[in-house]
Amino acid sequence: MATQKVQIPGPVGRLEGELWLPDGGATPAAAAVFCHPHPLHGGTMRNNVVHRAARGLYDAGLAVLRFNFRGVGGSEGVHDGEGAEEEDLAAALTFLAEQAPGTPLWAGGFSFGSRTAVGLAVRDPRIERVVLVALPVIAYDCSRALEVQQPGAIFMAGDDTFGTLDVLRGQMPALLERFHVEEVEGVDHFFTDKLDDLRARISNWARASLEDHA
Repeated sequence: MATQKVQIPGPVGRLEGELWLPDGGATPAAAAVFCHPHPLHGGTMRNNVVHRAARGLYDAGLAVLRFNFRGVGGSEGVHDGEGAEEEDLAAALTFLAEQAPGTPLWAGGFSFGSRTAVGLAVRDPRIERVVLVALPVIAYDCSRALEVQQPGAIFMAGDDTFGTLDVLRGQMPALLERFHVEEVEGVDHFFTDKLDDLRARISNWARASLEDHA
């Protein structure tokens, strides 16, 4: 697997990213942008959870783009935190669509990144699937997830102080009826010591999702 370092035209400047395409020039089954956690808490595209979740999607045959939000790493601009990062994601999707033309587009993220993916998914019909890891339902208002019409999956950490499956179930029971939902028991927000488990779960779901909609 070769990593292509890319520069994405963003709404307030260039965004740095890393793109994985299937080996041998194979056509990807889908193409996903996966977003990182909160920039003010050290979140970058190289976060371990982001990297492992993205690998799970890649394992299932997807092209995957990770990128840094505005003001993070080599990306230009300044952190917003009030929704503008959704426009960064939109720009990343546009870039990815150019790299894999005609390929179904997915969007996802970890923590703040998952909330960002939710925010864009409710108003961007290009997104055909969403992949949400550790949706931070305790730390933030994530109720917009109820407006997401696309199918998708949610992976929660059992001992996550930012949001657990029980809290999610209490806040938005209807969401669990429409999404594939899994909980990795006994782990913190960062899926410590269970990152390979998370990667396998995401890969298995993605493969099944692709087969169901082939």
